[in-house]
Amino acid sequence: IEPNVGVITVPDDRIVALAKIDNPKKIIPTTIEIVDIAGLVKGASRGEGLGNKFLANIRETDAIIHVLRCFENDNITHVDGTIDPVRDKEIIDTELQLKDLETVESRIAKVQKQAATGDKNAKRMFDILSRYKAALEQGKSARTVELDKEDRKAACDLHLLTDKPVLYVCNVDEKSAVSGNAHVEAVREAIREENAGMLIVAAATEADIAELETFEERQMFLEEAGLEESGVNRLIRAAYGLLNLETYFTTGVDETRAWTYVKGTKAPQAAGIIHTDFERGFIRAEVIKYDDYVALGSEKACREAGKIAIEGKEYVVQDGDIMHFLFNV
Repeated sequence: IEPNVGVITVPDDRIVALAKIDNPKKIIPTTIEIVDIAGLVKGASRGEGLGNKFLANIRETDAIIHVLRCFENDNITHVDGTIDPVRDKEIIDTELQLKDLETVESRIAKVQKQAATGDKNAKRMFDILSRYKAALEQGKSARTVELDKEDRKAACDLHLLTDKPVLYVCNVDEKSAVSGNAHVEAVREAIREENAGMLIVAAATEADIAELETFEERQMFLEEAGLEESGVNRLIRAAYGLLNLETYFTTGVDETRAWTYVKGTKAPQAAGIIHTDFERGFIRAEVIKYDDYVALGSEKACREAGKIAIEGKEYVVQDGDIMHFLFNV
């Protein structure tokens, strides 16, 4: 009934490579929070089951990972008696869309009168809401509505459930873990126009991997199954990408640390992730590219080779940058 929250380390070989160079006292990887919410039932939008509570839990998240059963097993019953991941997906979609339609219609009622008086912002909002309403009434999710940057900004406080980025995870049997099966293909076809990601994972296999104690045993198990890496790692990375996140690093003898930022962030705001004072008093950033740091083997060698760039307030941080911030408060 209550959502389960798991805070998971984001797998990244780069932090391991940096730690080998600097041999720090501490290694701090970046993390992602995954909330396991109980399944919705048909009628959840009208409060069936624990509908409203679960929908509120979903509203608090930044993205949705939708796990779909894509395997046959007579020993594991399905609530609807048959295996049909596309139907399962559509039940959830419908419930979320109905809830969004309710949100949109109640907001339309508020802004319609203001728009009629010539209020520019209200008119803009009314137009956005009307586009959402038309899509939702056709059984399409809000994320299929294309908005420009300004309109998207104006609409973000609606917190529509079907506007969140979504990743479909096809849970398959062991023999389908590498290349999928007919159920997976049906899902692929169903989400073609949806602007969503898809991943194939065999949860039973993942449970077996999790029980193995050493890295070597896990690697051997993966090789035997024909997999390059665990589904859990692929899932975490896909979720990280889904949220439009990237990583920069700080490294030295005290600690090697990964920091999460939203793609497109400029240097002062990236500095602010460490401490607000860093952003407030930002002077400049020293940036070393990850490949240079690993190739040359130390900050000192990078400095001597002229591989440290001095960047100002307009620098857009790149994934993998190793950064030092100079600030004065």
